[in-house]
Amino acid sequence: MSQLNDRLDVLRGPAPAKGHDARTIAALTANPGCARRALLDAAGIDKDAIAVHLGKPRPLAKSSIALRSGAIFEQQVKEDGGAELVRLLRDVLKLPLPEAAHTDLSAVGTQDATLKVRHTYTRNAILDAARSTTPSRTLLDHPVLQLTVGGHRVFLEPDVVAFQIDGVFHIIEIKSFAVVDRQASPVKVAAAVTQAAAYVLALRELLEEEGFDGERMVAHDVILVTPLDFTRRPTASRVDARKKIDALTRQLSRLTRVEPLLEHVPASTTFDLALGPDERPTRDPKDLEAALSTLPIRYTPACRHFCDLAYVCRSQTRDEGLIDVLGIDVRDDLGGVDHISTALRLADDTRTPAADQSDLAAALRHAHTVRAQLRGAA
Repeated sequence: MSQLNDRLDVLRGPAPAKGHDARTIAALTANPGCARRALLDAAGIDKDAIAVHLGKPRPLAKSSIALRSGAIFEQQVKEDGGAELVRLLRDVLKLPLPEAAHTDLSAVGTQDATLKVRHTYTRNAILDAARSTTPSRTLLDHPVLQLTVGGHRVFLEPDVVAFQIDGVFHIIEIKSFAVVDRQASPVKVAAAVTQAAAYVLALRELLEEEGFDGERMVAHDVILVTPLDFTRRPTASRVDARKKIDALTRQLSRLTRVEPLLEHVPASTTFDLALGPDERPTRDPKDLEAALSTLPIRYTPACRHFCDLAYVCRSQTRDEGLIDVLGIDVRDDLGGVDHISTALRLADDTRTPAADQSDLAAALRHAHTVRAQLRGAA
């Protein structure tokens, strides 16, 4: 393990390792075949800093207006001791919950230096509830959990953990994207549920360390609280997160298997930005991009929703003419063909297909013929 850590330290350079959060952990399931992200995350490399130095836009950056709107909505949901949240929980969980104790851990401290303290308070509160012989109806606000990622413990901060009747714990995520006519953006919902799945796993890990049955005691359903229609009136939805939880569990189990990926990376490769006295990068961007090119690329259009390097990888994918830039469906349909130029040559019959490409080549030639006929008739 020390040899692996030394190699990852070389990749990262002298910069401190960047920790995981729920968003980065959730991203592991979005493009599980991306060796580039697996290595960069394992080394704790700041992907956002790389993207900025390469002059590419950052798809994950939120405007100050959006951040402020989200904070206002969350405050509204939690005000008056979580009275509105209790009402929503009572409705969505169909439970007799006239009232609940509200414990706000933000009073313990919200700076990084106090995360350990807040985690201790969170752990004690959860274990007290788990050991209680009477039903515990408690809203734990601003809790801090820990999850083992790549052999290391990382801090996670759910919006709320609710202790409900019969000793079952629920994770609640408060998001400011709207639900209009009972419909919300599938991409945003999936991202929120995957983040909540990380919290579910962290809570189960905490309980299992103390001998409890984490899978039984932590609900696989997560509660999403969002604005209803075009108002700020909150609504709650119960979402089954089992598939996300299972997918995330598989990805976390693979995180320590980065040695085979490193075998194909030159030993001298590093992503050190060579910060100057003013803390600004001095490394030649072309040299940095060359280093990035030593890591396998697996871009999909969906990467724009969760990865800071999305536009960097998209640019490289386009430059290399890879099929991936056209999307997962096209990539799957053209299985075995990696480059757009290869597909085009198979389509216009200027390339002899391999033995396992005969059916695909026939389909491409047919599509090419139909397209030519349609253009001629236009």
